[in-house]
Amino acid sequence: MKILIYSRFYPSVGGIETAAVILATEWVRAGHRVTVATDVPLDDKPLPDFSFPVIHQPGLAELFFLVPNHDVFVHFAIQLKVIAPALFWPSKFIATHHHFYGIDRTGKRNWRERFKVRIARSSVNIAVSEAVAAEVGSPCYVIPSPYNHSAYQQSNYGVRRGDLVFVGRLVSDKGVDVALRALALLKPVGLKPHLTIIGDGPERNALAALVGKLGISDQVTFTGIIPATEVANILNQHKILLVPSLWKEPFGLVAVEGIACGCVVIGSSGGGLPEAIGPCGVVFPNGDVAMLAQQIRHLLMDSAKLKELQNAGASHVAKHDPVAVAQAFIRVFEAAVTGKLKFQPVKNV
Repeated sequence: MKILIYSRFYPSVGGIETAAVILATEWVRAGHRVTVATDVPLDDKPLPDFSFPVIHQPGLAELFFLVPNHDVFVHFAIQLKVIAPALFWPSKFIATHHHFYGIDRTGKRNWRERFKVRIARSSVNIAVSEAVAAEVGSPCYVIPSPYNHSAYQQSNYGVRRGDLVFVGRLVSDKGVDVALRALALLKPVGLKPHLTIIGDGPERNALAALVGKLGISDQVTFTGIIPATEVANILNQHKILLVPSLWKEPFGLVAVEGIACGCVVIGSSGGGLPEAIGPCGVVFPNGDVAMLAQQIRHLLMDSAKLKELQNAGASHVAKHDPVAVAQAFIRVFEAAVTGKLKFQPVKNV
């Protein structure tokens, strides 16, 4: 099969970019021909040795030449700037949905996002979670995101010395301040878990100041940005990964990565994050400091429950294995090309 992907891509970094690299690589390994097109400029950065061609900032004329020479034209999140070839060859168009098409935390949509949702009514749709599928509002095949199996895996099957860890950009939506305030609530009851914060961002200084204000400086370590291999090593040293997002996460790949490294996850309950956590953790209402503190306390004081949740990890992350996810996509592509699609939501095809 010949697959043309249009996506955010290298040198940009993010969840969609990661999924695009993983899936394109797996499809090539399975014998398919893949071309990636992206609106991200390469600038002067060297292009890694991908197993497929990457076209940076193609014009519409080039896309109108490429699309008819491929079996499917896959948008990783609908891109209006290149929607014309998709509408011209609708039988080739596959839309994958990685977010809610909202412009802010409330889910409000402008005309562009409303138009994307409208386009989905007449396209073949793949959503990263049931939560995203519900927001898109059109029939979707639900296929979860793949994770980097080679980078994130469990290597520590013994004692984990670390208590809590967070991985992500230090921005307000990620709720790191909620985690810090939860630590402060636990301190008066004699529980002083340590939190390792991996990542950087515009909220770094404000969070460091909050740590001092709350009197928990001896409980928090900021590592800054570190390579993925080192992130995996640190995850393997900790018991619990915190994902305290304030907004509704469309999915939450970081939870899968943590589970793959043997962590139990405590995450916020909005959006698709509970699907990413599965049976390998617990949730709390977004922004609820007291409930987060309660969940941390319960798990740290109940080693049997912690072990039970950790043991569920292997079967859960198998659903996110790159080979399995790539094959699920191909089944949808082949059904679309042959006209044998089932027009109703299908979970984890």
